[in-house]
Amino acid sequence: MAGIWIFGEDYQQSLELLNIGRSLAQELDTHVVSFALNRIMAQDYLDHGSDEVMLLPALPKNQPFEAYVSVLAEQARQDDPDLILITGTKRGNEIGARVAARLNTGLCTGCIGLQVNDNREILMKKMVYGGLGVQTVVCSSRPAMAAVVAGIFEPAELAADKGKQIIRKVNNIPYSQVRVVKRVIEESDEVAIRDAKVVVCVGRGLEKQKDIELAQELARILGGTVACSRPVAIDLKWMPENQFVGISGIQIKPDLYIGLGVSGQPQHLCGICDSKVIVAINRAADAPFFEAADYGIVGDLYDVVPALINEIKARSSLSEVSATGNN
Repeated sequence: MAGIWIFGEDYQQSLELLNIGRSLAQELDTHVVSFALNRIMAQDYLDHGSDEVMLLPALPKNQPFEAYVSVLAEQARQDDPDLILITGTKRGNEIGARVAARLNTGLCTGCIGLQVNDNREILMKKMVYGGLGVQTVVCSSRPAMAAVVAGIFEPAELAADKGKQIIRKVNNIPYSQVRVVKRVIEESDEVAIRDAKVVVCVGRGLEKQKDIELAQELARILGGTVACSRPVAIDLKWMPENQFVGISGIQIKPDLYIGLGVSGQPQHLCGICDSKVIVAINRAADAPFFEAADYGIVGDLYDVVPALINEIKARSSLSEVSATGNN
């Protein structure tokens, strides 16, 4: 085996890929190679179990991040890796597809699981039919490639036995025919949603876009944030695509998740399954979501949520009065 490569879009995602990469490498008796943008990150990846790190060249200011496509492809031609793991974000999927095209190999996008079979083949799992099924594929060409959904795996822990640590510079120069004229930092709630302790998620049970304000009020008094199911972002366009929760969106692990009018499709449940407490509010008593919820309320969200908001506010006011009296 020539090794398993790790290319994450950011530090957290790289550690997630490194975790599954280490596991596969142990089964295949091979090594793990991570890509890093600087020496600090490189040393950290080594400390978390990467056997080797390739230090990427600095990206020219007028070049997009996708310019690393040419770097990855050329390095792969030289080193002939067995498997390349890339973060399955929008950008990661694009980079993966372009690298795969240059190497004339296959890419499994939306990958949610990898394992080694008795023939030492790498099996890749992905959701299909909107999350209603799981498909297992094998890449018959070399290198195998998978774009792994972010948040599926836990980040790699610090390695007890670090072994020989190697940092190798990549000499290929990033190049893209696309030139960056101006960079504008787009404000995104994706990080806030991923790290939130309380998430209020809206589904197609909402009648109109303006009603999202009801969810925002509930999230505000609970100190949380608002997310949505895939149809709300993709089909209805009521919220940004980077705010939908599910296997193809954001994977979250809040202390409290409250679903408002969310039916509970498998692809959505996969994105919230690690939540500590799941509350479902839906007027359809047979909604699949209730089977996955810790607490369920069968009722019209337009009646339940305002009553819930009023009750929380009332209890908060009593707590403040009690605290004042004690002082």
